[in-house]
Amino acid sequence: MARTTNRPVVTLKSTAGTGVTYVTRKSRHNDPDRLVLRKYDPVAGEHVDFREER
Repeated sequence: MARTTNRPVVTLKSTAGTGVTYVTRKSRHNDPDRLVLRKYDPVAGEHVDFREER
């Protein structure tokens, strides 16, 4: 099955400044702005906000 540009791969970077990143896909129709998810940062040892990088 072919990939479309409707659900691009995005990189999420920790706001704690530890340099930890996650990679995920997002829908451009549902989330046209930058994505912010609360995920676990193993370096910081807690859940922090991860923001989409461009």
